[in-house]
Amino acid sequence: MLPPAELCVRCKGARLLCGKERCPIIIKHEAHQRTQHLMDSTEIEGSSPPGVFVGRFGYPKVSVGPLVPPIHGDTEIYDLPEAWANKTIDEIAEFRFSLVRGKHAVNVHDVESPDPIIQLTREFALAKNVVESNVEFTSKPRVSIPLGDEVQPFGPSARLKELEASSNIHFEKNINRAYSDTDLKAAPAIVELHERDVPVSRIQKAFSVGAFGLEKNRTFVPTRWSITAVDSSLGENLMKETRQADLLDRFLVFEHDKIDNRWIIIMMPRPWSYELIEAWYPGTIWNPEGKEIEMLGDSESFRGRTKYADIGGCYYAARLAANEYLTQTGKQAAVSILREAHPGYIMPVGVWLVRESVREALRKQPSEFGSLNECLLRVSGKFEIPLQKWLRHSSVIREALYQRRLTEYA
Repeated sequence: MLPPAELCVRCKGARLLCGKERCPIIIKHEAHQRTQHLMDSTEIEGSSPPGVFVGRFGYPKVSVGPLVPPIHGDTEIYDLPEAWANKTIDEIAEFRFSLVRGKHAVNVHDVESPDPIIQLTREFALAKNVVESNVEFTSKPRVSIPLGDEVQPFGPSARLKELEASSNIHFEKNINRAYSDTDLKAAPAIVELHERDVPVSRIQKAFSVGAFGLEKNRTFVPTRWSITAVDSSLGENLMKETRQADLLDRFLVFEHDKIDNRWIIIMMPRPWSYELIEAWYPGTIWNPEGKEIEMLGDSESFRGRTKYADIGGCYYAARLAANEYLTQTGKQAAVSILREAHPGYIMPVGVWLVRESVREALRKQPSEFGSLNECLLRVSGKFEIPLQKWLRHSSVIREALYQRRLTEYA
């Protein structure tokens, strides 16, 4: 196998030597080209969705700043993953690569700095609607498109010189209430906002700029960390209710396809336990040169887990979605979430994809079965990977298959 760089040089996006169905480099380039003519300056004007980003490199000294497209109008969807359910990967790429990131150095503890750029960046994170913005950089924004499975991508970036809001900023009332309460700890603030149906992505954004918690403890939190921290905290809170609920009285199977990711969620009438298993086909973003399907999973028992999941932030995003469903239905179940990522998933778009895909699956009418074996026959019919391979990576399903319960002897 050729090294990735040489492979791309030989391919030039035409021969698809990497095995992907389409070239992710070309998709990024095309999305960037559509707005590049608007970015050829050290100054831009545009409507921030509103969006902000807090970096992690150099921690505790990091870069914070707004995400602003050189476009005027209703750009809210550019930074609202909850609205991307029916969007293609090309549409999502165009949203994200149109956002120019301004970078301003700050110590994470300086959330109340009088620096106007820091203050305005926080106001962007608290805003309810798009913010008309004027941004001046120290140099022309450079194309440096980071891709990772935790955060949504964004476009060019540059150091900030000045940042102004050319329209009045109206704060989201629930988020602003939590921000103003400096005696309210961060965890209950996040829970209250979730209960008030504030989108998780907006909670994560505000959390990243130190909007929640006791006044003395507030800090900037890198966006990558804030996403998982909010997903994890909300999931932990909901699990308290899940563990006390009545058991589900039947086996349920939910299915969903999105951006060439196939999902099956199995819920079993057993005490709470949970697992997420992912299968990455050759030619996908995290298995680009492999010849075999790579599988990885993590799980937890009724008592939960104390170690960070090896599978990363997607574990907590899916767990949150599963517990939202269980608390809404007032049931307790053992949950196994299975994901097949196929070569059509050519570039990472962020952990939101996991949370929103599981949510979408759980909004659908499930198939009902009287036994786990019937559920597994359904899995075998939907997935290309043999069932035995899934079982080798599973703990929740195998326990349900092979461990006898006390009630069976009653």
